[in-house]
Amino acid sequence: MKNTILVTGGTGFIGSWVVKGLLEKGNTVRLTVRDKSKKEKYSFLQEIADKSEGTLELWEADLMKKGSFDAPAKGSDMIAHIASPFFLKIKDAQKDLVDPAVKGTENVLEAANKSGTVKKVVLTSSVASVHGDNIDMKNQNISIFTEEHFNTTSSLSHQPYSFSKVSAENKAWEINKKQNEWELVVMNPSFVMGPSLTTTSKSESLKVMTELLTGKYKSGAPDLKFGFVDVRDVAKAHILGLETEAKGRHILAESVAGILEMANVVKSTYEDTYKVPTSYVPRWLLMIVGPIAGFSRKFVRNNIGHDLKLDSSKSKEKLGLKYIPFEKTITDMVEQMKLQGIVK
Repeated sequence: MKNTILVTGGTGFIGSWVVKGLLEKGNTVRLTVRDKSKKEKYSFLQEIADKSEGTLELWEADLMKKGSFDAPAKGSDMIAHIASPFFLKIKDAQKDLVDPAVKGTENVLEAANKSGTVKKVVLTSSVASVHGDNIDMKNQNISIFTEEHFNTTSSLSHQPYSFSKVSAENKAWEINKKQNEWELVVMNPSFVMGPSLTTTSKSESLKVMTELLTGKYKSGAPDLKFGFVDVRDVAKAHILGLETEAKGRHILAESVAGILEMANVVKSTYEDTYKVPTSYVPRWLLMIVGPIAGFSRKFVRNNIGHDLKLDSSKSKEKLGLKYIPFEKTITDMVEQMKLQGIVK
């Protein structure tokens, strides 16, 4: 059955793959943009729509403008709420991260309440909503993070991005519990990598890969572990969340690795084309230079050298996800960046 699905953040790194998948399945996608006159932000999606069975509708809406999602939500069967800021270096955590994440979620879900037609909302959260620092696993005596866990250690002053994600997800569950018209399904992806459909994305994922390939870490990588997942799998999970009887939260992670493991894949595929690291930076050195690079000493203490385990079994069992291997994610991403002229 074809549906009318409102997608926020549909021009971004994750959202564009979700829009593509929904259009190819013949759905009507209501894409919200802040300014319809900036066609360069969404023209690539129109090209995808023209070649697919689905229909693309354009609507103007702003996360921070109350009521601006009411019109596109009315008549929609479902909502994929993907839009949320992802910047690691910010000036004002409340204004730049927390307010858009929380108030944006509030606006979109209030629009679902008013619509009279929306039956399901799939929300893009993050594993940052599951845990804050890697040391949390040890401090809380947890052997592996699951969907049962919520991040309680991040704040406005420490790990503000993670704080914005858990704050927005908590707000979503709070609004969901006060009504019975629509179901809430949450996706908690780990660090999302892979090929980008758009050249205008300011994704931190593309930034990290660009830094790796252009030599930022050539003298050594931080021993920082995080989960990895392919953007195409994240999109697939969202579409399955909309189509199936999915319930609750879903950790999305193919594996846990770090910058050095990314570098090893690049080196094994491209040999000496890129100046990638071959060893770790000592922790004591990061304690000294970390603040210059944007890592606080607290972040270094709580994350560098600490193990991390993420349980993604629910996404495999309940959604039927078969993850793209980490190595393919990295090489496909590099190839796409070369094709788009981001790197040589």
